Formats: sequence, C-alpha cells, structure tokens
Amino acid sequence: MASFHVVRVRVSWTALLALAHFVYLLAGATIFRILEREAENYNRNHFLMEKLNFLANYTCLDGDALEYFVKVILYAKKNGVNPSGNSTNPTNWDFSSSFFFASTVITTIGYGNLSPSTVSGQVFCVFYAFCGIPLNLAFFKQLGKCFTIHLGRLEKGLVSVAVAASLFFIAGTLLFLVIPPLLFSYVEGWTYGEGFYFAFITLSTIGFGDYVVGTNPGKTYIFLYRSVAGVWIIFGLSWLALIFNMAASIMEHVLDQTYPRFRKQEEAENMPSSKTEVNIPPLSSLLSSRSIGPV
Repeated sequence: MASFHVVRVRVSWTALLALAHFVYLLAGATIFRILEREAENYNRNHFLMEKLNFLANYTCLDGDALEYFVKVILYAKKNGVNPSGNSTNPTNWDFSSSFFFASTVITTIGYGNLSPSTVSGQVFCVFYAFCGIPLNLAFFKQLGKCFTIHLGRLEKGLVSVAVAASLFFIAGTLLFLVIPPLLFSYVEGWTYGEGFYFAFITLSTIGFGDYVVGTNPGKTYIFLYRSVAGVWIIFGLSWLALIFNMAASIMEHVLDQTYPRFRKQEEAENMPSSKTEVNIPPLSSLLSSRSIGPV
C-alpha cells in the first residue's frame, strides 16, 4: 500500500521578504504599463502630427532644420533654461533657487530639472553631496529622536501609544501633506491633487521632476518662496521617514504575529550552533581553581 509523506519546506524570512519585494515590483510595473502606455502613444503621435503641420505651414523649413531646432530646445531644457518666453525669464541660480537646489542635493531628491552645467559646479556638487548627505542623515536621526521623545511625553499624558502615534500622524499630515498643497495650488496654479502629488513625491525623495515649485516663467515669485519650500522639505522628509519606519515596524509585527514560525526559524538560523561552539574559560579562572599545596 502506497504511503504518503508530508515534507515540511523551510522558508527563510529573508527569502520571503525578497519574494514579496519582487512580486510588488512586478505588480507595479504591470499596472504602470497599463495606465501610461496608451497616453504615451497618444502624446507621441500628437507631437509627430504637430511637426508635420508645422512643416506644412512653414515651407521654408525642411525636416533637418526642424530636427536641429528641436535638439536646441532639448539642450536648453536639459541645462535648466526654459525655452519659452525670452531672456527676461527669472534666473535659476539666485540665492533662493540655489538654496532650494542645495536642499534637494543633500536630501537625495534630485528632481532632474536643474543640475550644474560647469565642470567646477559638477565637481563641487559631488563633494558637497558627499559631505552633506551624512550630515543630513545625522540631522534626520536627531529629529527622529526628538519626535520619539515628544511621543513618549504624549504617551505619559494620554491613554496609549496608539493614541500618541495617531496624533503625531494626524498633526504631521496636516502640517506637511494637507496644508502645503493649498499654498502650492494657489501660487503655481495647480489643482489640489497636483499639489498633493508634488508634496508626497518630494517628501518621499522620489522626485520625478514633473512638478517643481518656482519654475513657471509666467509667474513672479517672492524672494523667499523656494527657500521656505526647502525648509519644508527638510522637516517634512524627516517626519515622513519616521512614519515609514513606524509603518515598517507595524508590518513586521503583524507578520510576526500572523506567521511566528518564520521569525523563529530565522532566529534559529542566525544562532551559532552548539556543536561548533567551544567555551574557553578565562585564564584567571583556571589559575584560581588550582590548589597549590606543600611538597
């Protein structure tokens, strides 16, 4: 009579997280492809039709001349020069804009809409980021400690840790994610959804660069507008980083409670084996344990 044996497969906790991470990336790639592919094809066809219409209306230009002009526009855009308007467009390197750029460097946001174009600027940017990023991480770590201390004080005066964490989350959401988009929408002419999208993409250091404050050549900004935005980035990023850490801890706790055997297995694998471990007592204990008597 045939007998069946149940084989228990040992799954590593690290392997499980890696698999979940990879599956999440696959799901994101699939959904983004479905959502954005059709719009990309439409925009590409629309641009080609506009080029053909432009050549038809201006017969003095040929295709090569138009392609060269497009390359000039792309080169200007790459180097931070807005191709629309004229030379009276505001500079990208006044103090307020430079302060905003410096904040995006040390926070590793890197919008991509502006970058140093000179060799000396690029070299300085490398060393500035090399020293500024660790300084920024140390500052974030200290801010995280301050936030944790305030959470502990709230916990003593309130009911539980959950209440204190909820107040911290709600207050930070209002201060960094809800109210600033209202200002951005008013100043930049965006919708509130676009302002909220910019705020989250910025504070999470994703930084696509499709929306950047203070770059519309048709608007006049106050002097400290981008500097204040840079300060908002520094403190908002530290708050959101702490929220992400709390979310990761909660997720790990939930998984530990749901599947405790994975964590126990991981801890067992990381513990040194008792067969290979040799305990050597210190020399002083060996000497003190010997009894020296008369001959």
